[in-house]
Amino acid sequence: MTTIAVLGNGRVGSSLATALTRAGHEVTVTDRTPGAAADAARTARIVINATPGDGSLDRLVALREELRGKILVDVSNATVDGPDGLPAHLLYPGSSLAEQLQEALPQTRVVKTLNTMLFPVMTAPAVLTQAPDAFLSSDDPQAKETVRDLLIDLGWRKEWIADLGGIQTARATEAAILFVPHVMRSNGFEPFAISIAR
Repeated sequence: MTTIAVLGNGRVGSSLATALTRAGHEVTVTDRTPGAAADAARTARIVINATPGDGSLDRLVALREELRGKILVDVSNATVDGPDGLPAHLLYPGSSLAEQLQEALPQTRVVKTLNTMLFPVMTAPAVLTQAPDAFLSSDDPQAKETVRDLLIDLGWRKEWIADLGGIQTARATEAAILFVPHVMRSNGFEPFAISIAR
């Protein structure tokens, strides 16, 4: 059992918290209230950022001390939305939210994952007719192994989890969010994941 704090109680955070609790972990979910987030992060071994990506950097930098020495799992995408409310541009072109977090929080081990799919797939990858991929980006190999185990607890098979390398590889997976509006306009809100055919 691992103590996990999920920051963000929207669809993503709530579904992750429910699935991880079901898998036997001790999970605390918080909204964006600074005090609640700090308390949860302080007592957790792993913190999951499921807050909107456009405000994640400021929100998490404010928790620098609470996040010191922790694994921060970042599942958000930092985008600027278009008029229809869907992602239109990257907030950090030429970089990524994960890289910005790692630079701002050097004592925290940032792992990027689960950001290349609609949220229902995060906790139920087997719902897709084809094998999906969950990508891992981090400068800390041990943190990646810990997060790999969490993904397995969420129903991901080992062969579906791809280690892309260091945190800079997150800029590729974060850029993949720009596929999402086009796929949704074509197919509606059907679960999907961006995967590599092998």
